[in-house]
Amino acid sequence: MKWDYWIKMYLQTHCTARGLRTSSINAYQATLAGFREYAAVRWAERGPEQITARDVLEYLDYLRRERDNGASAINRQVTVLRNFYRAIVAMGHLEPRDNPLANFPKIKAARRKLPRILNEEEVRHLIEQPKTDSVLGLRDRAIMTILYGTGIRASECAGLTEADIDWQERTIHVVGKGGHERTVPLNDEVVHMLKQYRTARGLVKLKDPFFRSREGGAMSRNAIYERVRTTGRKARIEKSVSPHQLRHTFATHLIKAGVGLVTVRDLLGHRMITSTQIYIHLTAQDLRKAADRHPIGELIKRIDDLLPQIKVPFQTGTLCRFG
Repeated sequence: MKWDYWIKMYLQTHCTARGLRTSSINAYQATLAGFREYAAVRWAERGPEQITARDVLEYLDYLRRERDNGASAINRQVTVLRNFYRAIVAMGHLEPRDNPLANFPKIKAARRKLPRILNEEEVRHLIEQPKTDSVLGLRDRAIMTILYGTGIRASECAGLTEADIDWQERTIHVVGKGGHERTVPLNDEVVHMLKQYRTARGLVKLKDPFFRSREGGAMSRNAIYERVRTTGRKARIEKSVSPHQLRHTFATHLIKAGVGLVTVRDLLGHRMITSTQIYIHLTAQDLRKAADRHPIGELIKRIDDLLPQIKVPFQTGTLCRFG
């Protein structure tokens, strides 16, 4: 019973008070439920206050060996459990010395992979794939355009309302992770595409969602993902296309165009500049072009011109005797 009580208290009191999204709370609940199920089988009589750091390490080893969890998944488990026990201590239900995660050993961070992005030709095929002879086609093209043109998340796109778009200032108001708000500018092409869809869709109330489903209701985050994946397949793009991939592509293309890292951070809504630094990467082709521009080739040519007939001793293949 204490497991149920503590988890419910953590989710409904602590997480809700912090303003976390429902999707985040559900993810935390699933993580804690998984640990509780393992504890019920492994230590049937133990409550959450009796768990030790050794028990948590054993659980992580089980996830790694039996469930084939990678480093990222393991680190997420540790983060959720650490936050859970920290909150229980803060609410006065557990003594700080009894917190099994208080001095928990550091887990090796997951290797951060470079994001896969689309090239400009693939982006063009993706945006042009939806037909513009129907409201749904215009909607899907507008979705592809705004995701690539602004870098907003799928959840932020799904949450856009009619009132969130300022047509005069050419901006959108976005509510991101943790309820953090930001204003994102729109370029002319994005505004044009959004207006085309809006005209075909018809007028709605200011608080109504901007992007509408086939039935006329709001589109969910998953629905946005589905439309992007489907459009990517129809456009015959070999890569698996997703809204987050378009977000990566938006940021990377801006960096390549010379836009500063701080500006890209603000557009993406990152709180830390370290989250944005991953976009400072170049493709193999870009690296080859950079290597080809290196001045070493010109320097070597100049040396050859200066010393056309002279041979250095070791070039003759004979040994020199001294003394």
